[in-house]
Amino acid sequence: MRDLLRAWKLPGDTCCDAVLLVSELTTNAVLHTGSGHVLCGLTLTGDGRRLRIELHDEDSTPVRLPERLAGPGDESGRGLLLVQQLAESWGSARSARAEGKVVWAELPAHSGRRP
Repeated sequence: MRDLLRAWKLPGDTCCDAVLLVSELTTNAVLHTGSGHVLCGLTLTGDGRRLRIELHDEDSTPVRLPERLAGPGDESGRGLLLVQQLAESWGSARSARAEGKVVWAELPAHSGRRP
């Protein structure tokens, strides 16, 4: 994944954020769905301004932020909060490629983190 992002000449901070987002979305799919397979896709928009990350799974349950914040001793419960913080936008919808849903996140494909 890093090689592809570097080939697209994306800045280092965008590459690091994208790797973290893919990791968090994949972990959520593995831990919280009964999916036997997941499909990950990366797309650089035609104008080159946004990177779209998609994670398709076989579970149709919509994704939403946790109802309570994870405590200091909790080992999980922060993944979607990280996605919300890092992504310019994110959400979930019915997947056209799997029998479930797609969770997507978009990052600006230019240098500079969100404030």
